[in-house]
Amino acid sequence: MSAAIENSPSPATVAPSRTYSRWTSLAVLCAGTLMTILDGNIVTVAMPAIQSDLGFSGPGLAWVVNAYLIAFGGLLLLVGRMGDLVGRKRMFTSGLAVFTAASVLCGTATGQGVLIAARALQGVGGAMASAVVLGMLVALFPEPREQARAIAVFSAVGAAGGALGTFLGGALTQALNWHWIFLINLPIGAVAWLTAVRVLTPERGVGLGKGADYPGAGLVTGALMLTVYVIVGAGTRSVTTTLLLAALTLALFTAFTVRQARAARPLLRLRLFRSRLLTGANAVQVLMIGTMYGFQFIGALYLQRVLGYGELATGTAFLPAPVAIGLLMLGLSARTVARFGGHRVLLAGLVLITAGTALLGRAPADGSYPVDVLPPLLLLSAGFAAAMPALTGLAMSGARDEDAGLASGLFNTTQVVGGSLGLAALTTLAANRTDTLLHQGAELIPATAEGYRLAFRVATGFAVAALALAAVVLRPSADSPVTPR
Repeated sequence: MSAAIENSPSPATVAPSRTYSRWTSLAVLCAGTLMTILDGNIVTVAMPAIQSDLGFSGPGLAWVVNAYLIAFGGLLLLVGRMGDLVGRKRMFTSGLAVFTAASVLCGTATGQGVLIAARALQGVGGAMASAVVLGMLVALFPEPREQARAIAVFSAVGAAGGALGTFLGGALTQALNWHWIFLINLPIGAVAWLTAVRVLTPERGVGLGKGADYPGAGLVTGALMLTVYVIVGAGTRSVTTTLLLAALTLALFTAFTVRQARAARPLLRLRLFRSRLLTGANAVQVLMIGTMYGFQFIGALYLQRVLGYGELATGTAFLPAPVAIGLLMLGLSARTVARFGGHRVLLAGLVLITAGTALLGRAPADGSYPVDVLPPLLLLSAGFAAAMPALTGLAMSGARDEDAGLASGLFNTTQVVGGSLGLAALTTLAANRTDTLLHQGAELIPATAEGYRLAFRVATGFAVAALALAAVVLRPSADSPVTPR
């Protein structure tokens, strides 16, 4: 990252009573991140059960996912900056505590409003825990090759966790009930918190006196929430209402930009975006994650509502994804990036992602898992395993220690924004297409399958756009390093 927060001293590190290896600290960071990522995806397979039990409408059900994603994404910049101010370990452990408590509230919810509110609180805790992780990782591993290996491990855990969440969601829902997809976080969160408190090196941070832009956080959070609301409900409102809401969204984003340009201590320094790699990597991530998150959600619905799979069978069908992602990231990613450069590896991964979504765009109503789902699943997994570590390295390249929390928060923000917008857009398109066909007299399963095919074809467009953007904007200059930083 080419710019940093001026005159901000590096966070002071307090000597711990016992020294742990950097790799032990990395394992703790990965464990905490894994829990938050799992819960971002674990609800996917359980959605029909939650809908049936609590009586959600179709658009309302999407907010079980979106309440988490929007609270998470809207707060990442703020808590990333506050992690630099109060100390990243303090922010990480506090986030684990909030997330675990909110999980208990989710697991005991008996009404729609309580569940959505608790999911939003989960998003707050998840943001606190996740926003500072990449900054801590970069500080732990400043040497380029070690950093590439650490990023590969971290990315493997995150990517595999997303797919593993689908399996666990199916297993817990079918074996027990949907409440347990949240209650399982209580013992996991408690162990993760206790271990983090003991193992991670404490930091004093630069001090709250440096300030954080709370009005700016309010503006960007409101803008993100309204963006998803506009997309999710576009098919149920008049064109005039949709345009007015879209204009309000644009106004909020504009106000946020003006605020950041004028604030004494902005949440996000706009000149950070002068960095071509920073801006390009985050833009590519929005498109790529939108594609992948849409695939996970709609792919699970395709297996359940078109092919007739149960929760456990659906979760098991996704299990090859975390296995493939983990093996490829841990075994090949760091060495491949070191040999060929992050840009080339990223392009190769995006080509595979594009091919996988294109195949899913042909999935028929009478399809089968081995022929129509497994091959694109493996292509998407291999592509993501190649692309994500390379993209992470590009986004974090050049970040100074005092700015690492902000860089980490920004990267995580665009990841969640991409997932939330991709999910909202693709599910809305699929639902509208299915409803149109049903009104025309089509049968339920063929109409549902056609809605999902449309969503997959649009996701292919996202992947193509990400590939084109990465090819042009992230092309290395003559003096660019091959490895991160």
